[in-house]
Amino acid sequence: MHKRESKTTSPFKQPKAVWAVAFACVISFMGIGLVDPILPALADSLHATPSQVSLLFSSYLIVTAVAMLVVGWFSSRFGAKRTLVIGLSVIVVFSALAGATGSINGIVGFRAGWGLGNALFIATSLAVIVASASGGFGGAIILYETALGLGIAVGPLLGGELGAISWRGPFFGVAVLMAIALIATIALVPDLPRPKKITSPLAPLKALRHRGLLTMGIMALLYNWGFFTMLGYAPYPMELDAHELGLVFTGWGLLVALFSVYFAPRLQARYGTAAVLYANLFCLGVVMAVIAAGVSTPTVVIVAVIVSGAFIGINNTLTTQAVMLVSPVERPVASSAYGFLRFIGGGLAPYAAGKLADAMDLSVPFYLAALTFILAIPVLASGHRLLRQAEANLDEGEPVQPSLTPVGAVAPSGEPRVVVAVGDHDRAPAIVDAAARLARDTSSPLEVVHVRQTAVVDDQAADAEDLAQARAAVKDHLDRLAGQGAAATGQVLNSVGDHAAAGRALARHAADVGARVVAVGNSPRGPLTQFADGSFTTALTHACACTVVLVGTGTDSAPRPLNAASLAQLRGAGT
Repeated sequence: MHKRESKTTSPFKQPKAVWAVAFACVISFMGIGLVDPILPALADSLHATPSQVSLLFSSYLIVTAVAMLVVGWFSSRFGAKRTLVIGLSVIVVFSALAGATGSINGIVGFRAGWGLGNALFIATSLAVIVASASGGFGGAIILYETALGLGIAVGPLLGGELGAISWRGPFFGVAVLMAIALIATIALVPDLPRPKKITSPLAPLKALRHRGLLTMGIMALLYNWGFFTMLGYAPYPMELDAHELGLVFTGWGLLVALFSVYFAPRLQARYGTAAVLYANLFCLGVVMAVIAAGVSTPTVVIVAVIVSGAFIGINNTLTTQAVMLVSPVERPVASSAYGFLRFIGGGLAPYAAGKLADAMDLSVPFYLAALTFILAIPVLASGHRLLRQAEANLDEGEPVQPSLTPVGAVAPSGEPRVVVAVGDHDRAPAIVDAAARLARDTSSPLEVVHVRQTAVVDDQAADAEDLAQARAAVKDHLDRLAGQGAAATGQVLNSVGDHAAAGRALARHAADVGARVVAVGNSPRGPLTQFADGSFTTALTHACACTVVLVGTGTDSAPRPLNAASLAQLRGAGT
């Protein structure tokens, strides 16, 4: 059953089921940087070349890429919890086998099995957290982002500490921690309803026929080529032990997490998705060229790798968000298609880098990585019109984000209206009723806008509710108002990104229809959630050309105007 947010929600007031999956998410995200600190030790202990060791990344990522094509079908066929449990079980088994083997070929093979388990897990973990959360959709997203940040930052640190004892330590450490997460998931996570529609295993490949999705996928392939070249080969010229490498990649991971969650949305709001991605890819190309030129100077490589974390964090968030903007297919299908191309690039890069390094020089793979980042810019530019149209809601065919879906009768044009914006929380009816009184007092038509959001975290996207639920919520408001003798029209506002992005989208709609007033209520979200994903009301007030009012829902439900003088006290408020 879909749960509405309570009056004041905290991302950390969640049931045990959510914490069980969040813990597993931390361990899963650790896998990104866990093995980096032990790459030189693996090469020394197993008498392997760097190109042989790099196959740990290739086998893991290529299997993950292929699995991304079928995980949507698997999850819709067998259910989210069962998919989650199977994924965790596979990770436990293959990470333990990787630690127990004595050959580099054995580790490469077992990492492939690990990749299969990880694909099953990451494809369902966000959906399970959102479905099980009682702290509201926004709280669930913040918790997932926190797990991502902890995993990326702590993974290299734990890998370095365990790797200082033995190269087998990180593999066995993951096996033990994932086994704990598996037991908790089995015991605490309830069975979730299966989707009514089973996803076709061919759906992701068919989705790539859409030009916008294919363009973003190829751009992500080139980006990940450069990214995983750095991740797989940068540890060698640093000339550090496992513990020191762990500290370096912990600094890198902290920047990835911070810029992904906090800075990417704010840069996007100021400059636009495409402009930020162009500049970001260019900066990554420069950083990689610096590594190539300074490959014989460990300090240069160390600093450049840490700095790259900021640009990688921005790119991870905005690339996935751009995929959701331009794609006309369902979110899980778009994520699978994009993930397939993304991980293919990441899987092929370490193998090719190893061959180039063996045949020529260690700087050559990094120069090639710099080139792939730069090549990603014209690829993205070839889809610039599609991305700009998506952001401006000008595309044809199926609606793209942000978009408005009418519910019931269409509002008459030409007459200034009162627009009231509400989310999926239990105070929404009272906010709508207060706005209806404002509309009656000003002799204005009323339009109810239900904000339906899609949150983007790393390469995953999740809807707060499906379109049918959002339409039903609007119809409930309209029916209740009709029973009170108040006529109104309704819309569902679909918005990809944070709460601030939804606020700006609503401001554009208010300008398009010549609204007299936009009414919103106090935020049901906690201050931490508002800080993380932006304030709806603050963004709306800054962008809106008409009057914005804040309506109460208690004994004092009179609308209160928002002007420049009162804006400061409302920073952090939202719908």
